Amino acid sequence: MKLLLDQNLSWRLLAILQHRFPGSSHVSKHGLSQASDREIWEYARIHGFTLCSKDSDFRQFSFFYGFPPKTIWLSVGNMNTHEIAKVLGTHYDEIAEFEDSEEALLIIDTTPYIA
Repeated sequence: MKLLLDQNLSWRLLAILQHRFPGSSHVSKHGLSQASDREIWEYARIHGFTLCSKDSDFRQFSFFYGFPPKTIWLSVGNMNTHEIAKVLGTHYDEIAEFEDSEEALLIIDTTPYIA
């Protein structure tokens, strides 16, 4: 699975994730740093990426448009690059299953539940 990391995720993640997600890229590498969410969505769809973002707009696009592209929405709060890489690594099997599923959206939620 090749991921397209949204602007709200660091491009530095690419070096850490490349062994598990070969072919992954970042929006900044495609001139999409200032692009609208819709333009990023279309780019991911046309180029066979799974969109990975902390932006809830992409979650909504998944509900409305389905896939492609598939979307991984990270509900992880304020984490640094290495922490996000660890979350993606921890959920690797789930992400691999998602790739082969008919689902449009995978939510990875690490926010603590407070009753």
